[in-house]
Amino acid sequence: MAEFVPVAPFDLVIFGGTGDLAQRKLLPALFHRDSDGQFSDDSRIVAVSRGEMEHAAYVDWVREALIGRIDGEFDEKVWSRFAQRLHHVQLDLADGDDWSALAAPLDAEGRRTRVFYLATAPSLFGTVAGRLDAAGLVDANARIVLEKPVGHDFDSARAINDAVGAVFDESQIYRIDHYLGKETVQNVLALRFGNSLFEPLWARGAVDHVQITVAEDIGVGQRFDFYQRTGALRDMVQNHMLQLLCMVAMEAPASMHHDDIRNEKIKVMRALKPITAEGVDRVSVRGRYTAGIVDREPVAGYAEEGGTRDAPAEADTETFVALKAEIDNWRWNGTPFYLRTGKRMARKLSEIVFQFKPVPHSIFGEQPLEPNRLVLSLQPEEGVQLTLMTKEPGPGGFRMRSLPLNLNFPDAFSVTYPDAYERLLMEVLRGNPALFMRRDEIEAAWQWIDRIIDSWASRGVRTHEYMAGSWGPTDSFVLLDRDGRRWAQPI
Repeated sequence: MAEFVPVAPFDLVIFGGTGDLAQRKLLPALFHRDSDGQFSDDSRIVAVSRGEMEHAAYVDWVREALIGRIDGEFDEKVWSRFAQRLHHVQLDLADGDDWSALAAPLDAEGRRTRVFYLATAPSLFGTVAGRLDAAGLVDANARIVLEKPVGHDFDSARAINDAVGAVFDESQIYRIDHYLGKETVQNVLALRFGNSLFEPLWARGAVDHVQITVAEDIGVGQRFDFYQRTGALRDMVQNHMLQLLCMVAMEAPASMHHDDIRNEKIKVMRALKPITAEGVDRVSVRGRYTAGIVDREPVAGYAEEGGTRDAPAEADTETFVALKAEIDNWRWNGTPFYLRTGKRMARKLSEIVFQFKPVPHSIFGEQPLEPNRLVLSLQPEEGVQLTLMTKEPGPGGFRMRSLPLNLNFPDAFSVTYPDAYERLLMEVLRGNPALFMRRDEIEAAWQWIDRIIDSWASRGVRTHEYMAGSWGPTDSFVLLDRDGRRWAQPI
């Protein structure tokens, strides 16, 4: 049985405290942790927003947000305790004249852990950090959390890091990627370095290739304007997918200390082979969904979501990306990593597939032997699956069949975390940055991504249409077929 360890008293300030992220993720995560008794009675949660809202109105707003998102029966006893922690402060982040109202609900002596969570536009990160410092709210116990994306490219990311780093020490900065809070991602370390079975096989000698898929069945919806400026490469590959790649490809860290782990991740990032204009057509695919059927319901295409059916928005923004990435180091040289992510795909799915090399010689005649696969499932359910060839029971000859060995986390363990944000928030409060990105990781990722964007621009690479409810454009299948491989059938 897992045990929930209480955290020290804290003040948690959420900038953008009435926004979408706070409503969907942060407040439900904090409520769940409070329900398991991890917070002291005097810990406080302070929401900062531009809107004028009385305390009672804010508490009612939080209650409504939680009731729609808490699994099971809403616990009134927990709510009564949680409501006592809540405060709301009206503050215009663009106005630096007077931030004294923010100091009122905080511990005046600065003895508690003080966390500033910036669920705002990245362009405000440096501004908020500077004004917190000017208001005298930054001390040795302060920490700042930066939501993704940190910047729009390498130059903007470096500018943000410089501005925040001028106020906060690097050890106080937590750049969040919620995929790193998922149990399966962390279990990569346990699988590789806690078992003698996998580590000798976790290399080019045994692994034919690796596939990383992050598929969503939803469209861009209300995020159309954001996607117009960003696209899937910046939104998903630069952070989530490159972090997953680093976790599965890195060497063994010296220990579980956060800098030992992040030192190994940055080595992978720096070993990524640049994707240049000369080869970008062969190793990348851009896609954009059109109208189709998802869950038996007709849905609009991307351009129609930004306009109307009669006058769709003009756009060549990608909602799908597939890449062939290569790591130029001793362990992985010659082993491709295929990445794909997209909106309005056939279903919601996040998984990492290790396909091992086929047996060198079959003694079973003409029967096809499927290569072994290790599948790490991140969502919708977390777990690990290993496929093996086995003999079918019964008479009538020697027939071979591929079958899975399953480790389903919800079935195997009695305690689960409903959302990765719960774990990440607790790690911030404990002062453990191992599951967060360091400055050099962010900037190295942007350097690799910027090269792809520049190559697309120089070669005039356009998006390929794919029907909503499919697994992406035909060219994404050609990407693997060109190498004599195919995307794994989702389990």
